[in-house]
Amino acid sequence: MAISSIYSNNILNEHNLRPSHKGTMENPTYILEGINPSCGDDIILQLKVEDGVITDGMFSGSGCAISQASTDMMLDLIIGEDEETALSFADKFMRMIHGEATEDEIEELDESGLLKDISHMPARVKCAVLGWRTMREMIEK
Repeated sequence: MAISSIYSNNILNEHNLRPSHKGTMENPTYILEGINPSCGDDIILQLKVEDGVITDGMFSGSGCAISQASTDMMLDLIIGEDEETALSFADKFMRMIHGEATEDEIEELDESGLLKDISHMPARVKCAVLGWRTMREMIEK
């Protein structure tokens, strides 16, 4: 097994088993449930936004390791960013998952870029994008 695979697996396991952003928050600005009916992943995403900047984020719910880790990594990336930047990250993540992002775009996604190989596992794509899709939907509304 390659060192990069071991590293990727360790990061995914860490975000799945000990997520930094799993729980609930008081008085979120946005709250939206995201469901993946094909596999049963179900998250409730909560964001606190002040003056257009995402100041906090949490999620609850259940799902596979990929959906949970991806949502936690997404929150690591977008907290502290403005909504426009968060949407830009979501677009880059979606392009990455579909094998269309450049290496520079993947690098901008920080740890979320570790999920780039999901593009080779079509059954897991919906798991990886659940949190991102939910975040994009809540901000765009």
